[in-house]
Amino acid sequence: MTVRVVVTLLEGTSLFELAVPCAVFAGKGYELTLCSTAPGGVQHAPGGLSLSAERGLEALHEADLIVVPACLMDGYEPPADLLEALRAAHARGTRIAALCSGAFVLAAAGLLDGRRAATHWMYAEELRRRHPAVEVDDRSLYVDEGSVLTSAGTAAAIDLCLHIVRGDYGTAAAAEVSRFMVVAPHREGDQSQYAPPPAALPRPPQGLAPVLDWAVARLHQPLTIGELASRAGMSTRTFGRHFAAEVGVTPLKWLNQQRLARARELLETTDLGVDAVAERSGLGSADSLRQHFHRALSTTPAAYRRTFRAAKDRATAPVT
Repeated sequence: MTVRVVVTLLEGTSLFELAVPCAVFAGKGYELTLCSTAPGGVQHAPGGLSLSAERGLEALHEADLIVVPACLMDGYEPPADLLEALRAAHARGTRIAALCSGAFVLAAAGLLDGRRAATHWMYAEELRRRHPAVEVDDRSLYVDEGSVLTSAGTAAAIDLCLHIVRGDYGTAAAAEVSRFMVVAPHREGDQSQYAPPPAALPRPPQGLAPVLDWAVARLHQPLTIGELASRAGMSTRTFGRHFAAEVGVTPLKWLNQQRLARARELLETTDLGVDAVAERSGLGSADSLRQHFHRALSTTPAAYRRTFRAAKDRATAPVT
């Protein structure tokens, strides 16, 4: 069995997300074709590069799998003939995979309406805003809805493409490709671990800011909603209402977010054991910390530290 894969060239597409399917599907079992979505077959890419393909949208008629790489996010409008060709291919039963912001192209074609879809966590809210009929999943590395597949950003394109190989030819075939590319055949966790913790996100100074700052300085201590309300000079009920309106979540959820953010920071920047991290972040015990990590990030504290402490060490290591 040979799977015919057609990768669409989009104007201004990310070279990484374009290269990933070309690398994964260039091996045995696949027949790879690039097709242009622009008249004349030449399209622009970052860095002043020009991309060309010998085939046009007619190549989609022969595809068993169509891959749509990341698209520009600023003012890009997918060509109408591309959207029509994708709808027609989907109606024929062709599988279509979108990488990162390529999900916006599938959404514009109406192929994600009523479906769960992944995209880069940075673009999740924009996808929800533009296409409210799409069930946006901003946690998963990729989503397989059968005939339509989507991935989160950048490296998650590799995860999705390897997932497709596993489905087509089995685990051993996907492992062989991953070894050749020197990447993990399957990554632990989801993309929520890569998004900045809430504490790292800017928030405007508003009425409750002093109370929030006071609580952040005492995350390692037992804190109750009553204490926070008293600090704000409000009843518990009034405080909860004001808090939700100003911060966007309940006080309890905010406290858990801040404690999880503190735990992530300690795992990245210190050699403290899991018990000490749990205590200093206010999450209690190591078991409680593990439960919070599993629920919020779909990974373990140890796996998180291996990933992000190693990356931080490499970034700060002296050049010799």
